[in-house]
Amino acid sequence: MKRLMSIVLLSVWSAGALASPALPGDVIADLTGLQRQLQQGLLSDVVERATSQAERLVGGNQSDRWASALYQQLAAGALMRQDQPGEAADRLAIARGLNGVDSEQAAQWLREEASLRRAAGQRDQAIELLSEWLANHQDADASWQLTRLLAQQERWDEAAGWLETALEKTSQPSDAQHTLMLAVYRNAGQSEQSLSRLLDGLDTQSDAAQWREAAGLAQQAGQANVAAGLWDMAWQLGKLTQPEDRWLLIQLHLAGGTPARAAEYLEQALSEGAIVREESTLRLLASAWQQAKHVENALNAWQALALHTESAADWRAYGQLAYAWGDDQQAKQAFTRASALGDDEAEQWLASFS
Repeated sequence: MKRLMSIVLLSVWSAGALASPALPGDVIADLTGLQRQLQQGLLSDVVERATSQAERLVGGNQSDRWASALYQQLAAGALMRQDQPGEAADRLAIARGLNGVDSEQAAQWLREEASLRRAAGQRDQAIELLSEWLANHQDADASWQLTRLLAQQERWDEAAGWLETALEKTSQPSDAQHTLMLAVYRNAGQSEQSLSRLLDGLDTQSDAAQWREAAGLAQQAGQANVAAGLWDMAWQLGKLTQPEDRWLLIQLHLAGGTPARAAEYLEQALSEGAIVREESTLRLLASAWQQAKHVENALNAWQALALHTESAADWRAYGQLAYAWGDDQQAKQAFTRASALGDDEAEQWLASFS
C-alpha cells in the first residue's frame, strides 16, 4: 500500500493529464519535490507541506482543486508510512470528494480508502466503501475481501451473497478462500450449499480433515445417508483409521438407514478383536441386523446375545422375533429357555405352540 501511493501519483500525471485540469509548473515542481521527500522518508515534512498546500488551494479554480486533491493524496501516503491508516483514509476521502477530480481517479481513491479503513480496523466503513466500488467494478480479489470483512462482522447473509459473486470469478479458490467459503455457508445456515462446494473438491487425494468436514456438513444438512457414505468411503481409502472413527462409521450407518453395513462393520471388528465382545456390542449388533430385516443374521445375533447375558428378557425377545419371522423351532427353544429362567410371559408364548 505504501509503494502504491507513490505510483498512483505518477500515473495520474502521465495517464490522467489530459482528462484532468492542467497544473501550473510551480505546482508540478512542488508536488514532484514532495514525492521525492516521501521516498526519502521525510514523512512529517511531507504531511505538513502537503496539508498546508491542500488547504490553500481547495477554494480556488478547478486546477487548484485538482492540485489540492493531489496534495491530500501525498499526505495520505506519508501518513500511511507513519502507520496511521485511518488518518490516511480521511485524506483520500477529502481528495476524492473535491470538485474537479474525474470519476476514474475518484474510484481509484475509493478503493484505496476502503483498504486503508480495513487496515485501521474500521470494518463497517471499509464494507460500505468496498461495496460502493464493487457496484461499478468486477474484481474477484475485492469480492473476496468484502466477503471476509462481512464475515468478520458476522454479517453472514450478506457475506454469503458476496461469496457467490466471488466464486463466479474464481476458477480454483485458495485454501484460505475455501475455509472462508465453508465458514460463511455454515454460519449463514446454508449447509447444503457448503456441502455441495466441498463435495466438488473431494477426491482420493483429499486429507482426512476434508472428509470429516464433508461428513459433518452432511449431518448438519440433515443428510445422514450422505454422511454415512462419505465416512465409509474415507474409511475404505484409509483416511480414517482410529477406533473412534470405526464407531462413528457404525453409528452413521445406523442413522443413515444402512443398518446392514453397520452390522457388517461390527462383525468385522469383533472377528478382528478390535471391539470387545460384551453385552452392549452384541446388543447393538442384534439391533442392527434386526433393523436391516436380515432374518438369519438377526436371529443368530439375538441368540448370541441371549447366550452371553443369560437374561430371560433377552431369550424372550429372541423368541418373539423368531416367532414373528415364522421360525417356530427357534421361537420354541428360546421361550423354553426364558421360561426356565423364570419368565412368566414366556410360559404364555409356549402355550401357543400346544
